[in-house]
Order: sequence, then structure tokens, then C-alpha cells
Amino acid sequence: MIRHTVAFRLHHDSGSTEEADFLAAARALADIPGVTAFEQLRQTSPKNDFAFGFSMEFADQVAYDGYNEHPVHSAFVAERWVPEVADFLEIDYAPL
Repeated sequence: MIRHTVAFRLHHDSGSTEEADFLAAARALADIPGVTAFEQLRQTSPKNDFAFGFSMEFADQVAYDGYNEHPVHSAFVAERWVPEVADFLEIDYAPL
């Protein structure tokens, strides 16, 4: 199993229509084959500047690679992520 996580902040104002639209568009990632346990999360700690997180799981490396290469993911990254995300930290985990 691989757990793919990303913490990020947007260029948009908190609570804005643009912020809500970005988060709504990101829900399409959950429908990509191989994605399980998709979650959108809001940061509650003042310890960093990231406002949101996405978390999802994949059965194995093949499923994770398929997600990364999927046209829905590629389009989301190019059309939404790159222009709208101000900063992010991506971490991918596998169980010990």
C-alpha cells in the first residue's frame, strides 16, 4: 500500500468562491482507477502555513503510477494545481 499525501496552500483568499471551486474540481481525482480512501482535509494547526491536505491510498506502485499518468490527474495538475497552488509539500508513505 502507498499513501499519497500533499499539504498545500492556495493563491485564493480563504473562503472564496475560487477556493471552493478548486476543492470541488479536485474531487475528480477520487474517481481515477486505483485511488482509494480519498480525503480532502483542512489544516487545524498553527504550526505551518498549509491550509489544506489531500490524502489517498493505492494498493501498490502500479496503481500509484497509473494515477500519476492518468489524463484526469495530468489535466488537473496542469490546469488547476500549477496556476492555483502557492506552495505544497508532497509525502508518499508505505507501511513499515
